[in-house]
Amino acid sequence: MLKEMLDNVREKCPLVHNITNYVTVNDCANILLACGGSPIMADDVDEAEEITAICGGLNINIGTLNQRTIPAMHLAGKKANELGHPAVLDPVGAGASNLRTKTAKDLIEGIKFTVIRGNISEIKTLALGTGGAKGVDADVADKVTKENLPQAVAFAKEFAKKTGAVIAITGAIDIVADGEKAFCIYNGHPMMSTITGTGCQLSAMTAAYVTANPETPLEATAAAVCAMGICGEKAHARLTEQDGNSSYRNYIIDAIFNLNGEELERCAKYEIF
Repeated sequence: MLKEMLDNVREKCPLVHNITNYVTVNDCANILLACGGSPIMADDVDEAEEITAICGGLNINIGTLNQRTIPAMHLAGKKANELGHPAVLDPVGAGASNLRTKTAKDLIEGIKFTVIRGNISEIKTLALGTGGAKGVDADVADKVTKENLPQAVAFAKEFAKKTGAVIAITGAIDIVADGEKAFCIYNGHPMMSTITGTGCQLSAMTAAYVTANPETPLEATAAAVCAMGICGEKAHARLTEQDGNSSYRNYIIDAIFNLNGEELERCAKYEIF
């Protein structure tokens, strides 16, 4: 199943419109190219709908939120819905400020998202209003562990039912859920948290996967999350004593570029709940 998801991305080369943040925009473009997709970045209100119309999918990321781009996000999202294109939301820092929280909630109310991907604190803020965001990072108090995994899975499924979206909660243990089924994914490496933008990259790549596999958004999202985790592991194994987080970021992109479907199937570590 995972192999098919990746093979479809390579075969179809989906064009993804990204309204993303300027901290990680270059990495998002490169991860899309590496996985087999094609990126376009356009956040001006005068072209948001037009660019969305020529793309197969949409990725909205609120990481460097400002009043100029919020209307463009809404226009792009509504155009994607009108055309039946998949749309991904990355609610970066929801819970850290009123503007971020309100914007993310307004986007969810006004747009039907295929996938909502964030850390546990961001998702809890959107679902319950009680997430403990630490800037744009998850609060340690919200951490998903083996002990609280059943409760976290139930929470993800419930929020998926409420929104109609696949919910991807990423962290030490990743949860990808719709209203009925959840993948709990154990790939990845702790060093991934030392790089600004692995989450942003994953959201962009997820948009490519669900665009190339529109009939199976849950499995496509799980495949993207497994791929990112596997490549985090591969990149870490490549590090030398002289390498640091900058090299690690580049090695992750290299690993995504070189990943094939057979390796994705073989190395993915997950349970289904």
